[in-house]
Amino acid sequence: MMIVFDNPVLHVVDYPAQDAVEVIDKRVSKGVLMRDGAADRFRAELKALVSGDPDMDAFGDLLEEYGSLFNQPAIYH
Repeated sequence: MMIVFDNPVLHVVDYPAQDAVEVIDKRVSKGVLMRDGAADRFRAELKALVSGDPDMDAFGDLLEEYGSLFNQPAIYH
C-alpha cells in the first residue's frame, strides 16, 4: 500500500500487489477501489494531470468522469 496523491479534493492509494487503486473524492466523502484496466487508466489520467500545472477544478473534472463509481462511504480511522 502506498499513498500516491493527496490534496483537498482527492486521495489516492495504490496497491501494486493487487493491481488496484483506491480513490476517495473528499468533496463527497465517498470512494472506489478500481482494479486491473480501470486502475491502469486512472493512474495514467492522474499522472497526465499532475504532469502539467493543474488547478483544483481540474481534479474535480477528473473525478466527475468516475463519479458513478464512487459509492463506498469513506471511513477515516
